[in-house]
Amino acid sequence: MAVVTPPDYSDGASAAGGSRPAAVARLFASMAGEGVLARIWWTCLSIGLFVGIWEFCWLVGWADPKLLPPPHIFLGSIVEQGKYFNTATRWQVGNSMNDGPSAFESVMITIGATTMRVFVGLLIASVLAISIGVLVRYSHLFDKLVLPTVTLLSPVSPIAWLPVAIFIFGIGNGPAIFMVVIALFFHLVLATINQIDGVSPNLINVARTMGASKRQIYWRVIVPAILPGMLAVLRMNLFGAWMVVLIAESTGVGYGMGQVIMLARNTFNPSLVFFSIAVIGVLGFGFDWLLRQAQRRILYWLPDTVGKLRVL
Repeated sequence: MAVVTPPDYSDGASAAGGSRPAAVARLFASMAGEGVLARIWWTCLSIGLFVGIWEFCWLVGWADPKLLPPPHIFLGSIVEQGKYFNTATRWQVGNSMNDGPSAFESVMITIGATTMRVFVGLLIASVLAISIGVLVRYSHLFDKLVLPTVTLLSPVSPIAWLPVAIFIFGIGNGPAIFMVVIALFFHLVLATINQIDGVSPNLINVARTMGASKRQIYWRVIVPAILPGMLAVLRMNLFGAWMVVLIAESTGVGYGMGQVIMLARNTFNPSLVFFSIAVIGVLGFGFDWLLRQAQRRILYWLPDTVGKLRVL
């Protein structure tokens, strides 16, 4: 009589059981690396740690919820806070704050208006500043006529230009965009000149040896050489543009995030203040990420030097 032996699943079970710790180990290894998952993990951990400390201070009574409401309070009332973003209605005579778009639409309209002013001002300032910076080094006469004035006006605070912006453009998008341009323009001109002065002489000498003209040297050697540094400068100035446009909007030149923060101050609404700060932070973080991705695509020939000193 034949004896039938049941199949042995112990090896498979042990392999399945052993695959789970291995998968967990690979997950933690990927988080400890430099991949996309690791960056998302550490970003969430950093923000979560900050929020956790804030919530802990509220829990033990170190932070007054009337002055420093924790995130679960001002983020938990998004619909209530969103109605205050309807600042555009206040510019229409005879309409109340309850008229017009919904809370979500008001937030989107306000964010869109402020973002438009930031990027239009940044674009105008960067095009003008880079063009003038190149011309300063290209033409000796232009250098003598323009550079002293740029250096003289560069230390002037953008706030000092606010009355000028209102005198020229009145209220609306014009003065806010002008404030962004004037705040970034002079520093971008000096940064462009500094980048040009830092171009390796070997590149210029090689171009001269190959018979390149002055115009060709600037267009095909100097401008590509300063492009990486200028994109990094533009990224840093993006945050400055956000700061300036909020100041311009808070003074009444137009509706936007600055007007919301000013409304929160006048009505003593700390939840609205921190909710607006959270929105601005998310916008700045997102646009900085987009600029970094664009920088990688444009400067595809440059090696990735992130973390090169961590091996020391």
